[in-house]
Amino acid sequence: MVTLSDVAKAAGVSLSTASRAINGSKDRTVNPDLRDRVLAAATELRYAPNAAAQAIARGRSSTLTLIVHDITDPYFSSIAAGVTRAARASGATVILGITDHELSATLSLIEAARSHRSQALVLVGGLHTDAGVLSALQSSIDDFRRSTGAGVALVGQPVLDVACVAPANTDGAAALARALVAQGHHTYAILTGPANQLTARDRVAGFVAGLADTGEIVARIEGEFTRDGGHQAMAELLASGVRPDVVFAVNDVMAVGALAAAREAGVDVPGDIRVAGFDDIPTLRDVVPSLTTVRVPLERIGEVAVRLALGEELLDPTEALEYEVVLRDSTS
Repeated sequence: MVTLSDVAKAAGVSLSTASRAINGSKDRTVNPDLRDRVLAAATELRYAPNAAAQAIARGRSSTLTLIVHDITDPYFSSIAAGVTRAARASGATVILGITDHELSATLSLIEAARSHRSQALVLVGGLHTDAGVLSALQSSIDDFRRSTGAGVALVGQPVLDVACVAPANTDGAAALARALVAQGHHTYAILTGPANQLTARDRVAGFVAGLADTGEIVARIEGEFTRDGGHQAMAELLASGVRPDVVFAVNDVMAVGALAAAREAGVDVPGDIRVAGFDDIPTLRDVVPSLTTVRVPLERIGEVAVRLALGEELLDPTEALEYEVVLRDSTS
């Protein structure tokens, strides 16, 4: 294996000069001619720089750590695509961590980002209402920032002391409710997601506010924020005998599960019951009937989060990004 000593010898410079030329330095620079000689020797010998050594020399690595709950969920994978694109444009390499909605995993991943001296940290996913969870997250983020001097951005709710991109959960759900009322629907059931999940809570609150006095909520059923959670909640609703005009699932993957449960029960959508979701994930193009939902710019949300984490000033980092109600066959 080619070492940095080999490169220094081939370039005719000291080991410390070769290290500064390749790894950079917080304090000292290298004469351009010497630097060119070192880089030419490294290329000729096919030397692979040591990322850890570079991070130590520069005080920070070229990595950006992205932490998401579930990369198999199209909501998270779409945001991750935007994060990756923006990070690449800035010269950063993305390291992905998956929490499976576990606080301990999130804290471990933040600690790993700190030990690797990531130049930025992006956390994606709705937070919990539990004050202890929020306190533990804040403490871990503070340790990361003190140790690395790096930036942090959150996609979710602005409940931590950190730059935040806040999707239009409340306003979007309220607009969806008003659009459904305008279609002539009167009774509604909500598949609420977990009760302690802030994204689910905000979307439920927005939907209820949007109905105001023009629509009646006849059922609320809690379920996991997943396809199977939506399937189970919809099956429970149908078994109860309640038949609202519209079932609102607080995200699209739950709505997809709800559609499957209705199909298995022989309930026609939209003939017997109507279904709506939230997010407009890419996989909806293959769903039949096409799903009414709220479109949020998932990839752009990821791009904005990277800009915030890297220290770019935005006019209002907590501003909810644009949304659009998309009425399709599932509520026609």
